[in-house]
Amino acid sequence: MTPIKLLLVLCGAEILTMAPFSSIPALLPRLVQDWHMSATQEGLLGGSYFLGYLISISHLSGATDRIDAKKIYLIGSGLAGLGSLLFIFIAHNWYLGCLSQLLCGAGLAGTYMPGLRALTDRMPDHLQTRYVAFYTSTFGIGASLSYAMTGWISHISNITTAFLINGLLPFLAILVITIALQDVHHAKKHSQSLITGQLNAIKNKNIRNYILGYSVHCWELFAFRSWIVVILTEGLHGRYSATLTAAIINLVGIPASILGNEFASQNSRAQFIKRTMFISGILAWACGLFIHHMWILLFLLPLYFFTVMADSGALTAGLIEITPKSIRGAAMAIYSLAGFGAGFLGPIIVGMILDILGGQHNTIAWVFACGSMGIGSLIMSWKLKTNR
Repeated sequence: MTPIKLLLVLCGAEILTMAPFSSIPALLPRLVQDWHMSATQEGLLGGSYFLGYLISISHLSGATDRIDAKKIYLIGSGLAGLGSLLFIFIAHNWYLGCLSQLLCGAGLAGTYMPGLRALTDRMPDHLQTRYVAFYTSTFGIGASLSYAMTGWISHISNITTAFLINGLLPFLAILVITIALQDVHHAKKHSQSLITGQLNAIKNKNIRNYILGYSVHCWELFAFRSWIVVILTEGLHGRYSATLTAAIINLVGIPASILGNEFASQNSRAQFIKRTMFISGILAWACGLFIHHMWILLFLLPLYFFTVMADSGALTAGLIEITPKSIRGAAMAIYSLAGFGAGFLGPIIVGMILDILGGQHNTIAWVFACGSMGIGSLIMSWKLKTNR
């Protein structure tokens, strides 16, 4: 298979497996009414997806150092589909909804980074950093389509149908990967344990910096994605569809990730990440400040999300570039473990701040809630050294 066909297959499969990704954020305003949730409970429901990822990623991604990532991918796709289907049968309140989201998150752990490993194991070295950026940017397509499709299906039918269709699409990805992707046998089986590989990765200072940068990035990114529909529901006052607007805003991340990595590859990667994080950190506070000014908010949110995503491909491609293949799976596991661990906490902190400072109709509460999304980026931009 040619490199471009390989990229297209894995990007297409990624979009299918991410069908359940935005189900909860897209339906959160409706679920709040049905389940009478507090803002903290909203954050826990949104964050439980990333907790499922967090629990699973170390083993699923780390295993790609020993077995073909294709096998892990097939398991992950099945988990993602089952999690969405399980929601139909058990989710009658917010904590049972959290259980189904844990399984969906485990599905992402078995597909996103293992899919990246499947790509790099089959890709010539000189194409890897560029194609990695295209692959990671597809995450935004998957998230956007998940928002739009979930909102549209639930509107023309009901929530149950939305979760049913979102649960079936990852099984289609299993079929695509099984047919299209050839098996790869590792030339050498690594005798080191998963923990040993992760410790060896952490000992590398450059890898540690990328892990820290990705943690800050995921805190901001997944807090934003978990709360974007609620933010738009508050800011648009029902004049436009919040789910469709969220889907459109998420599409901004695609060119942002690709262009960001291209620019970082041609210049100082660390300096680019530092400046981008500073801008996104400032814009986070601005979004909260202008949440009740609709047209300003509609200008700020895409701009903010562009800066959030601009360092996504630069971070992941940079990690792949500096990590030896022998510990790449372990490094990607700890990288994702730290990132999605922060992604689990970010949405919860936003909800807690809203509850403490007066609720979702209070501008000051939103200033600090949105500001909490970007505070890590501001700190990281101050501490990060500007050498490559």
